[in-house]
Amino acid sequence: MPPVSRTERAAEAWEALFRAQVAVMRNLAADDVWDELSMREYDVLFTLARAPGHRLRLHDLNREILLSQPSLSRLVERLSGSGFVTRECDPGDRRGTVVALTDEGARVQKSVGRRHAASIRRHVGPALSDDELDTLTELCAKLRGAQD
Repeated sequence: MPPVSRTERAAEAWEALFRAQVAVMRNLAADDVWDELSMREYDVLFTLARAPGHRLRLHDLNREILLSQPSLSRLVERLSGSGFVTRECDPGDRRGTVVALTDEGARVQKSVGRRHAASIRRHVGPALSDDELDTLTELCAKLRGAQD
């Protein structure tokens, strides 16, 4: 059997990662933890909760979320209408928009987040040892860092 090329190895690793992510995401989406939020809306609230001052420029939020800019803008409008985020002019660049998490948005994110974390533990935890979870975290951080 001929040696496997670097391209084949990279493609195989990517496919394994992608398909594992799809399988886990399907299970997470099916769990009844989301209340009135979609997974994408929760992702925005979670991302803002982790941001300094619980706020990000829309452009920077878009880099963290897997949505097109127009889709993210519509999603942020819905979250704003629900009172979970506010939209403000960026004081450093009047053309930009800053999205900030409200107290109600933080409350909802924490409430859903606790149940979501338990769901992640149920679907991911039993499949991997603690050392494997640490290794997976390190590898994903390394892979993501190489993309910037």
